[in-house]
Amino acid sequence: MKPLVSVIVPVYNMASYLEEAIQSILSQDYPHLEVIIMDDGSTDNSLAIAHHLAQSDPRIYVYHQSNAGVAAARNKAIRFSKGQYILPVDADNWIEPSYLRRAVDVLEKHPEIKVVGCQAVFFGEKNGPWKLPPFSYRRIAQRNIIDVCAMYRRTDFDQTTGYDEQFPFREDWDFWLSMFESGGAFYRLEEPLLHYRVRVSSKRTEDRQYKRELVKRVNVRHWQFIHTQLHGPLHYHRSWSRLLNLFYRETQVGDYHQWEQGDIIYAQRNTIRRNDQVIIKQFQTPSWWRGVIYGLLVPSKAERSYRYAQRLLGLTPAPIAYREIRYAGILRQSYYACELSPCTHTFNELIGHREFPNRPAILQAIGRTIAQLHQLGAYHADLSGGNILFTEDGSHIDIVDLNRIHWHHHLSAHQRWMNFERLNIDREALTILVTEYAQLMHDRPDEAVAYVLQHRWKKHVRQHLTHLD
Repeated sequence: MKPLVSVIVPVYNMASYLEEAIQSILSQDYPHLEVIIMDDGSTDNSLAIAHHLAQSDPRIYVYHQSNAGVAAARNKAIRFSKGQYILPVDADNWIEPSYLRRAVDVLEKHPEIKVVGCQAVFFGEKNGPWKLPPFSYRRIAQRNIIDVCAMYRRTDFDQTTGYDEQFPFREDWDFWLSMFESGGAFYRLEEPLLHYRVRVSSKRTEDRQYKRELVKRVNVRHWQFIHTQLHGPLHYHRSWSRLLNLFYRETQVGDYHQWEQGDIIYAQRNTIRRNDQVIIKQFQTPSWWRGVIYGLLVPSKAERSYRYAQRLLGLTPAPIAYREIRYAGILRQSYYACELSPCTHTFNELIGHREFPNRPAILQAIGRTIAQLHQLGAYHADLSGGNILFTEDGSHIDIVDLNRIHWHHHLSAHQRWMNFERLNIDREALTILVTEYAQLMHDRPDEAVAYVLQHRWKKHVRQHLTHLD
């Protein structure tokens, strides 16, 4: 028994072309096929035409969904399919009668081959052969060199996440990258068996304006494959990527690769994302002269954050990894990833809220945590309200934004007390916090409190924001 081929045809407002595409499929000299038409919320009579075609041939199945894009339409149609092999065909194209038979023959005889395509010719607004380069992993890492109309096994599709429904451009390229990340070969039939219609408003023309976003998304979704093939990321000038990567150097410590994935929870000078139980901080791109300093002379903010967190385990969210990107030795990008803190509040929420639940206990816990910080020789030069986190009952305190910590073998009492200068809160709160701190550090509480109240951060004093009343 010959294996069944499922031909997948997504449709959106293709009434003028759909019947021609379907007739080319039904005219195949390989009869063991089914046609899955998925209407993607068409506003013309495409769906009516599809139902009419289905009445004339029992191998045609028609489904409908609200408009969600071609990727979602293909994915949903494939889930309804029953074939061992899958061949997507766009509704405005058509194929020669021998395509299915010849593609199945290759896949049946060569299990190492994952995908079978063919030569193609343009028609419509453009005519002539579609000249595609020979297949290689390096070439497909740079650009799409396989049309969506290529056959593959359903089992291989099931090993991927399908066509990317979140980014509606070149979703076929993204899919081929997913297929070949786990190995396998591609075979192109020599004859032109696909006729590709070019229209003024065709998707292939429209999506060029999204190139920059496309390159970024490919780098995020296929990081390992792209870096292996191009010795670094894909660049906007894609064909120059390997050359540009001669000057590219990426340093990473720790096992993490989803650097630009997740929900953005903060985006000002730096960008902070949350990806499940991981927080990723992407530091602002430094000026060129700071890039030289961070690239050649001193550790980057990302590296310092990671190294310092290792020394402060229990006082800060656990570090996972850091990543640095340099061109010709100059730092351009850096990232730091750590575990999500269990804390749900910041010190700033205590300012002006004297009735905050458990406020005295929370302030005492913060005082004890700062004492532990100083006992380890750590002076946090940006110990401000936004960088102190706490749980609602005060049972856990985290100190964050560690790259401005300075390490000392010994901190004098005045140095330690000065570290409270940015905690812009009322007198009563500071007294509770510093008293708890002083007792743990064996300081005189009254002297420590007096010093802290007197030495407020000059910026706060100038702006009349000391909140001491």
